[in-house]
Amino acid sequence: MMRTLSGIQPTGNLHLGNYLGAIRNWVRMQDEMPGEKLYFLADLHAISMPHVPADLTANTRAMTAALVACGIDTDRSLLFNQARVPAHAELQWLLNGTARMGWLNRMTQWKDKAGKNREGQSVALFGYPVLQAADVLLYQTTHVPVGEDQKQHLELARDIAQKFNNDFASEDAPVFTLPEAITPPQAARIMSLRDGSKKMSKSDPSEMSRIELADDADTVMKKVKKAKTDPEPLPSEAKGLVGRPEALNLVTIYAAVTDKTVDAVLGEFGGEGFGKFKPALGELLVETLRPISTRFNELLGDREALDAILARGASHARELGRPTLDAAYTALGLVR
Repeated sequence: MMRTLSGIQPTGNLHLGNYLGAIRNWVRMQDEMPGEKLYFLADLHAISMPHVPADLTANTRAMTAALVACGIDTDRSLLFNQARVPAHAELQWLLNGTARMGWLNRMTQWKDKAGKNREGQSVALFGYPVLQAADVLLYQTTHVPVGEDQKQHLELARDIAQKFNNDFASEDAPVFTLPEAITPPQAARIMSLRDGSKKMSKSDPSEMSRIELADDADTVMKKVKKAKTDPEPLPSEAKGLVGRPEALNLVTIYAAVTDKTVDAVLGEFGGEGFGKFKPALGELLVETLRPISTRFNELLGDREALDAILARGASHARELGRPTLDAAYTALGLVR
């Protein structure tokens, strides 16, 4: 059976970039791809970097609310957080005996996040890719949607699985399935409303730089109307947006929400100024995000419902992962 798994770190202030960049693809996968879908909140990964515990708790619930509000159907897909499934951490430790220091040292994200102060980083940050491998291998996952920045980590998971199978299992009865990468549909790269050269981010000090999923209609419209632009009208084709990052960003958002190409949007609005385009974009976003925002804010105020969703998903995930974890213990000669 095809089994697809995706994970996301729980962060606060979820915004339009998160939705169009990842979450919307997850929702569509439920209808467009066969087999089982597992979606998890990577709260164990979050502690590899400095964090505020209370914020992590709140962000985990907020991310759960956002995923459900955006369309993750917990009757058709498993939704859970890692911390409720101890097998993730258990399997990581078992796989640490197979993973090699040289493999981890070559991880690009380790180099980027550690910078020059590698000696000052946590062991968890260094071993982050092994936990990612455990996340995938625990469920006999067959397919993992990955962008360019995660392909190296999936290759590591395959290397770990292959070496473990070679060292501790027979060819006829491998412990782990080697997962295949899926390239998700090209996600729109959504930039800041205040600076078209920077990605939309929750860490930007200006709330006007991003449209958050919790924003009401008036706030969305206000942010769009105040978004940075230039005085020139929109061109009739995409090449006319070269050197105009803010204009390109707004057109890209419109195109992404409507599932049109940038050229198609410009075919409709080419020659018009932002005095016409911004209200049209604002109305589009208001209508698109209104049901998400309403449901998100409802769920955010119901802590018991969110915890019940995560508990139910984790219960199923624990059952699903138990045979693999048991097989790994047995293969290593560990008696429990």
